[in-house]
Amino acid sequence: MLPLARFEGALPPADGSLRERIVLVTGATGGLGRATSLAAASAGATVVLLGRRVRALEALYDEIEKNGGPQPAVYPMDLAGATPRDFADLADSIERECGRLDGIVHAAAHFDGLQPFDQQKPDEWFRTQQVNLTAPFQITQAAMPLLRASGDASIVFVLDDAERMGKAFWGGYGVAKHALAGLASIVHQETERSGVRTHALLPGPMRTVLRRAAYYGEDTLAHPEPAHAAGFVVWLLSPQAAAMRGTTLDLRA
Repeated sequence: MLPLARFEGALPPADGSLRERIVLVTGATGGLGRATSLAAASAGATVVLLGRRVRALEALYDEIEKNGGPQPAVYPMDLAGATPRDFADLADSIERECGRLDGIVHAAAHFDGLQPFDQQKPDEWFRTQQVNLTAPFQITQAAMPLLRASGDASIVFVLDDAERMGKAFWGGYGVAKHALAGLASIVHQETERSGVRTHALLPGPMRTVLRRAAYYGEDTLAHPEPAHAAGFVVWLLSPQAAAMRGTTLDLRA
């Protein structure tokens, strides 16, 4: 697994840090995905917004344009039902429409609630693995030629607390997040001598739908908005984070 690292000092201003970069954000209309898309566009990136809800993607597109960011691209895709051909088409489309790819943020997540493992239906197990693990693998694999051609590209895997994920009732989501941490480590070791940087992010509790679904008894409003973690994602996408490649940035208090 990638070693944990902490950010020391104040986060530098993001203004222009992603100028002329093309960044793909999965789960772009979710909590962290949406905040990252807005923050990356504000930092100058052309963001490829990938998600399954077309109207929400269009609303996010309009918000980015209203804020004065570079014109984003909308790519509707339901990761749960996507095939290897779909992921290859995604990479081909980015190359054709954008000409390059400089970063991927794997922010998409699927969580169906806490439940005993022997009560989880097989279809739900497969869906959870597909969205949280298989899709990040296939997207990264399909996009790797574009990332290598960038010269300085960044892949950001969004993880979850490994200790908590290994406890009772986390089921397929817990298994997928454990495996995703392993995938991040493997990708780093296979690209560490190239211009492709691998990063992982371990955010603290955030004010998101997923958090409410897992901790329905707590006051979610007591946690920070996803925009806090999104600022660090943008930093990991930028050349400023080169020294942090191959680590998991731990934002937990």
